[in-house]
Amino acid sequence: MDTWWSFVVQRRQQLFIDSYLHVSAVVQSLLIATVVAVLVGILVYRSPIGSAAATAAAGAILTVPSFALLGLLIPIFGLGVIPTVTALVLYALLPILRNTLIGLSSVDSAVVDAARGVGMNRLRVLTTIELPLAWPAILAGMRVSTQLIMGILALAAYAKGPGLGNLIFSGLSRLGSPNAVPQALTGTVLIVVLALLLDGIFVLVGRLTIPRGIRD
Repeated sequence: MDTWWSFVVQRRQQLFIDSYLHVSAVVQSLLIATVVAVLVGILVYRSPIGSAAATAAAGAILTVPSFALLGLLIPIFGLGVIPTVTALVLYALLPILRNTLIGLSSVDSAVVDAARGVGMNRLRVLTTIELPLAWPAILAGMRVSTQLIMGILALAAYAKGPGLGNLIFSGLSRLGSPNAVPQALTGTVLIVVLALLLDGIFVLVGRLTIPRGIRD
């Protein structure tokens, strides 16, 4: 324990930078994935065939091992941030897309009909009624995707991606040296802590953006 704490104290500045880069990559990837998934969900949620096809395509991506996907992306984008973010976006799509489809499909048709009856056009119904009512489901999908890609990003060190994965890989490659285990352990613990912090932020966002009647 003393060795681990000494390592943390000595490397605290670098640990802070790596933690920031890890969270930054996750948040950026999540925002891109959310935009893509919600747009696709809007386009296909009224079509059972389209919804099934979109969900199947997003689900198929999750069957590809992380190392394999990164290996496929490296020849296209090279090493670094671009293949890492691309992989994270692809892995984050399914939970958000599936929850978008569930949220939009579960909106009461009577509410939509009433909105149209008072003169709202299709776009206004979508933006003022359907999406707000589907937001709790979309947010839940974002929470799941965040936890998923927090861990996957650690493997992106294989592609020279940013974040705490480099710390873990470096420690594992130096097993037997004094700082190897503290290094790998620190990276792992920080990923878990950051994942919990981000999840707590999502809970707060939900309380601030979801009306009490819908939340309850």
